[in-house]
Amino acid sequence: MQTSKEAKLEAFSRLLDIMDDLRSQCPWDKKQTIHSLRNLTIEETYELADAITGNDWKGIKEELGDILLHMIFYSKIGEEQEQFSIADVLHAQCEKLIHRHPHIYGDVKVQDEDEVKRNWEQLKLKEGKRSVLQGVPNGLPALIKAYRIQDKAGQVNFEWDHIDQVWVKVREEMQELQEAKDPDHVEQEFGDLMFALINLSRYLKIDPENALERTNKKFISRFSYIEEQAAGMQKNLRDMSLAEMDALWDKAKAKEREA
Repeated sequence: MQTSKEAKLEAFSRLLDIMDDLRSQCPWDKKQTIHSLRNLTIEETYELADAITGNDWKGIKEELGDILLHMIFYSKIGEEQEQFSIADVLHAQCEKLIHRHPHIYGDVKVQDEDEVKRNWEQLKLKEGKRSVLQGVPNGLPALIKAYRIQDKAGQVNFEWDHIDQVWVKVREEMQELQEAKDPDHVEQEFGDLMFALINLSRYLKIDPENALERTNKKFISRFSYIEEQAAGMQKNLRDMSLAEMDALWDKAKAKEREA
């Protein structure tokens, strides 16, 4: 599927025109501010993440449209406040990408993607960033934040040399959790174990957020099967034994393998 640059520009221009109409004529759109849109943008981002996890291309297309609308909405408000326009946003991004890809737009040579990432972090420090970790947003969910922290630290070689060392660290943290006594210590050690497992995911080249979400969906599917089967037998889950529910759980797993 190929779309010409002219068609893409026409579609983008159409959306800009519609945004102008909405902002000037729709009572709801006229009332919005960057603050009122914030939570809606977060919601749209999670909806896109759900669609990506499910390989739902139709959903991805729809959610990308919603997020693109939000980006244009913020830019429209920025223009009204005489701060920036969508053109300023796009040109700034273009300049940033050109500056951070000297192996494309300059004479720098790189061997692989890891070297590209290391150069990226070094360029960000030269731009005035005080810390390699400065680019990790404070508001990120803790699991994603831990992954990004570790990834960025790894770009300056603050990481284990081999995955075997990571496994040792995971086992060490698990042992410390088992030995913890008071609630505060248990919580700290549990956090340390999760951090170590997230680090392990990097070495296994697994997205921990995506892996956990797949497990969430799998659990929901299997538990829903237990509920459906229990209802068909006119049984209340509270009255069933764990062994009975485990048997239904195994049947749900078998159905997954057959699918």
